[in-house]
Amino acid sequence: MTAHIVAMGGGGFATSQLGSPTNLDRYLVELTGKSAPLVCFVPTAAADDPQYINKFLVAYGTLGIRPMVLTLWQDAANAVKRIQDADLILAGNGATVNMLALWKAHGVDKAIKQRYEAGDVVLAGTAAGANAWFQGCVTDSFGDFRAFSGGLGLAQGSFCSHFGSEDGRVGVYTDAIAAGDLPGGFAADDGAGVHFEDGKLVRCIAESAGQRVFSIQPSDAPTSSGVLTEQQPTELL
Repeated sequence: MTAHIVAMGGGGFATSQLGSPTNLDRYLVELTGKSAPLVCFVPTAAADDPQYINKFLVAYGTLGIRPMVLTLWQDAANAVKRIQDADLILAGNGATVNMLALWKAHGVDKAIKQRYEAGDVVLAGTAAGANAWFQGCVTDSFGDFRAFSGGLGLAQGSFCSHFGSEDGRVGVYTDAIAAGDLPGGFAADDGAGVHFEDGKLVRCIAESAGQRVFSIQPSDAPTSSGVLTEQQPTELL
């Protein structure tokens, strides 16, 4: 009963110019191993934005799935109960801290952890939706970039999204690891990410050539400035 976590720096249907699913979206659906998986989209980080929800429904509607949208402003209790039936839980982008606070208030965090522990599920997300699965991350939920240690911890370590596209985020991430404010982890460009099976990293993936993933770990080496950064090989989706 394999449990997967796929965390991407960005990408997927939300960035598709034509509103179509990308290779990332197809990869996630195929990972479920189901012919018509129940896909639960969780747009909490984007304040349940109706346009974002519609993009999901249009894109994933072409993939032969059964869609479910977990919104926390309408019938939250029943939506949270249905998490246990989901084959793929896809968390969207937005404000990481706000998302996790609302998840805790409504019991979404506990429900997701229970579903993950039961196995035979895929947890996935881009940016904020990727941050959620780790112990910590770098977020701009407070305005400026800050280290934040309030993740679910289903994937060990920390995560930094939008690695090559946002000035300032990377410096805050590496400084936080060097200072011990965050554990070591992974940084990913938009369109690139990491795939864990049962808690173990099995591959780094990318939607297009040139999209990168880095392992960033604390280091005591005199020339390291407190961190050791190593680019990881990626598999094109």
